[in-house]
Amino acid sequence: MKQHIAHIALVVRDYDEAIQFYTGKLQFTLVEDTVLSDSKRWVLIAPKGSNASNECCLLLAKAANAEQQARVGNQTGGRVFLFLYTNNFRADYEIMVKEGVEFIREPKVEAYGTVAVFKDLYGNLWDLIERAK
Repeated sequence: MKQHIAHIALVVRDYDEAIQFYTGKLQFTLVEDTVLSDSKRWVLIAPKGSNASNECCLLLAKAANAEQQARVGNQTGGRVFLFLYTNNFRADYEIMVKEGVEFIREPKVEAYGTVAVFKDLYGNLWDLIERAK
């Protein structure tokens, strides 16, 4: 048996503003945007250079009620939520800074690689990581 995680749901306030942030400021790829109903869409995004057909994508899930709205930006209680690996930390970091992405922990070299922590448009925390050679 072989299994893998296909998608991780990220609760967002608005589909279009989330798409704009992730594809603009983080340079992700919009993999799919399918209307399912008047209020629901199937929106998948993936980091640039990834193979969305066999790697994990983010499913942007619009908050549909007050309980879900309360979770937007804080799905993990303030812990780093997502880990974005890169093969060119410096270039990606500089692009993100230029695009106005807020870094709350500046780049630091650790035993496992170079890492910095940033916030997405809702406040979810991400690690940007380049593994040590």
